[in-house]
Amino acid sequence: MQILVTGGAGYIGSHTVVELLAQGHEVVVLDDLSNASAEALRRVGEIAGREVELLEVDVTDEAAVLAALEGARPEAVVHFAALKAVGESVEQPERYYRTNVGGTLNLVRAMDAVGCRTLVFSSSATVYGAATQMPLTEDSPLGATNPYGWTKFMTEQVLRDVAASDERWSVALLRYFNPVGAHPSGRIGEDPRGVPNNLVPFIAQVAVGRREQLTVFGDDFDTPDGTGVRDYIHVVDLAEGHVAALAKISGPDGVRGAHAWNLGTGTGSSVRQVVAAFERASGREVPVRVAPRRAGDVATSYADPARARDELGWTARRGLDEMCEDTWRWQSGNPQGYATS
Repeated sequence: MQILVTGGAGYIGSHTVVELLAQGHEVVVLDDLSNASAEALRRVGEIAGREVELLEVDVTDEAAVLAALEGARPEAVVHFAALKAVGESVEQPERYYRTNVGGTLNLVRAMDAVGCRTLVFSSSATVYGAATQMPLTEDSPLGATNPYGWTKFMTEQVLRDVAASDERWSVALLRYFNPVGAHPSGRIGEDPRGVPNNLVPFIAQVAVGRREQLTVFGDDFDTPDGTGVRDYIHVVDLAEGHVAALAKISGPDGVRGAHAWNLGTGTGSSVRQVVAAFERASGREVPVRVAPRRAGDVATSYADPARARDELGWTARRGLDEMCEDTWRWQSGNPQGYATS
């Protein structure tokens, strides 16, 4: 198939492009490179053995998005392009709604105009809000605790309404848990701008010497070791989940309407377990400082991935040690990320 991947130069997008190419699809990437690197796509081409076309377009530019789709004529779209920092979303909510919700509306209008109505959407477990009943299933109550989460919640609703209004639409809403790891080649991985917002890239930067220590927010949760427990999923497993979802909703036999699937492992790992796994993978000590809990942090969060297993034929196969080993291979080989200096 001819597939357009928005945000395809980013962390999850670049790994998904690799897997789509491996399945024989033709891929065009649309990305404004505001939080990504063209070097990532160059390396994707190196891994895949063929170059990937990049259209440098901002999803908030409706005319440019339409022109890009008119030129690419995709049969399906995988939509990653979005802002994703929780703290930043609290400080800049309007920017987040304009980009994440408004950008998706621009994309949907352009898709409809060119007759492409097959969409895989990058959603998030943040749509479960402050839920405490574990594991989280696709039928768990929905909500959000910050503007970023609300943008995912609202975009899911927009896409459900669009699909309900026109039976030609097929939409996969993929709710990720905590993506970590890197491609086993070590050539592509997570390269956050500024201070990492997530645990594993922060640990990796401590281990490689870019940061002095890891701050752990709370060690008095009701968990086995007192630190927060989350469902970490290898980014390659996550990418394979997108390929499986695309297969499920594509073609004349593809399911119609909008359908949600959790992409997680179904098990949780504590912060201390992740630190220990990374120390094993890197052979380096990760200094830790404990700070008070952050407002809104729940003790435990993990997925029930049964629906994805039963309906997509997909299961996460890579464990925590492999996630840390692949992260370390990427970070140690690229201590400054994609930067050349």
